[in-house]
Amino acid sequence: MNNRSTKKTLNILFVAAEAAPFAKVGGLGEVMNALPTAMRKMHHDVRLLMPKYASIDIQKYPMELEIGNIRVATEQEDPQGLLVSNIVKHTARDKSVTYFLENMEYFEKRANVYGYIDDTARWLLLSRASIEFIKRSSWKPDVIIASDWETGFIPNLIKTEHKDDIELRHIKTIFCIHNLRNQGTFDATFVTEIEADSGQSILPPFFSPTIKKLNGMRRGILFADAIVTVSPTYVKEILSPQYGEHLEGVLKERRDHLFGILNGINTKLFNPSTDPLLKTRYSVREISQRKSNKTAIQSRFGLEENPDAMLFGYVGRLDEQKGLSLIQETIKPLLNNLNFQLVLMGTGERVFKKFFKELVGQYPGRVGVHLEYSDTLPRMIFAGADVTLIPSRFEPCGLVQMEAMRYGSIPLVRKTGGLADSVSEYQPDNDSGTGFVFEEYNQYAFLIAMVRAYESYRNKREWDKLIKRAMKKSFSWESSAEKYIELCMNVIKK
Repeated sequence: MNNRSTKKTLNILFVAAEAAPFAKVGGLGEVMNALPTAMRKMHHDVRLLMPKYASIDIQKYPMELEIGNIRVATEQEDPQGLLVSNIVKHTARDKSVTYFLENMEYFEKRANVYGYIDDTARWLLLSRASIEFIKRSSWKPDVIIASDWETGFIPNLIKTEHKDDIELRHIKTIFCIHNLRNQGTFDATFVTEIEADSGQSILPPFFSPTIKKLNGMRRGILFADAIVTVSPTYVKEILSPQYGEHLEGVLKERRDHLFGILNGINTKLFNPSTDPLLKTRYSVREISQRKSNKTAIQSRFGLEENPDAMLFGYVGRLDEQKGLSLIQETIKPLLNNLNFQLVLMGTGERVFKKFFKELVGQYPGRVGVHLEYSDTLPRMIFAGADVTLIPSRFEPCGLVQMEAMRYGSIPLVRKTGGLADSVSEYQPDNDSGTGFVFEEYNQYAFLIAMVRAYESYRNKREWDKLIKRAMKKSFSWESSAEKYIELCMNVIKK
């Protein structure tokens, strides 16, 4: 038995393709910064391992050699064929440790995180090198937390090739699903059932033509000691064909090991009482100060500056998954019949960009758009918009609704995934609820929710109470971290 499992302090290693602040492409990178940080604050030794990309600033993040000459075999029959890598270490000011896998060919020459023809080989190298590092390191994790298909090979390797390895056999693995749709470098739409990776076969050599058909997501689900998705409702949804992305069968087989833990947000960054981007900072006790932020965002988007005009906002990708077609189908009838304004920020599909550009010309002073990415504009929109629209077709977790509530912008959401777990229906009769919720994914359900929000806004006294409830809702990473630690404790006991 691993004697560390009796201790209250755990050694936990996150392995991921990206992590802020070193290299961040999407939400995963943010989670891989915030979650380990929150878990460290609970007095556990939590470390991270990721590739060292060309884009990482080694002047800003100085590194030292931890373990050199990490050897990974490239051919099963010829153990002389080796990929040689190093593990270097960055120790931050807060003493947190991040390990980086150095390999010139597969990572250090690559400026981008994803999008290469040999991605499967790159992630298989990350998985195999991580295991070799653990075998040679004096620091051993009790639990490895792997995220998405890129690291799904780690649970697979530990439970098969290394099942009798004395250095590894007591280490438990947790596999986190952030994006079930991405399962490998193959296109799942065109892979037949016969061609599909069952997940049960031996992992092929690096240079085998079959490597591109590997399903890292399926293998992570099959072999991990526990599987986590990013919200409790999404756990239930992915057991159905509608949301399961052809993996609902294997997920049902492992449903007893499947858990949902809602992500948190950075409450220091998303804080209207300290945010330097806002024209006027405010707290839940000073919500009247939001009005000056509304006029500021109206001015920025070329709208009529009227603090009493109802302002809807949208922040996110412009694509079908985010429910843009519902907005597209209903916004003109709504603008023609109701007196409100709309600001929209995001980038994405050309058809939606074209539609909203034209909408600005058709409704001057009432519609404004910013069709580019911005790190700062979302917080300004949340501080000014009365309602934030999130009508997603599906949403594993979603952060926009939490960020919006933090600033007192009321979320209007579809009841799916993390949106269902974080937003409750407004009930003025009993002073409850934090937003407006619709269930069916169609234009009529969305339109009714929009009208309901518009009518509710007229009652300023009740609306102010709704704002305060939304702002008081807690979405800190501390709650998520506690649940992850509890899960780690439970898998160690088994």
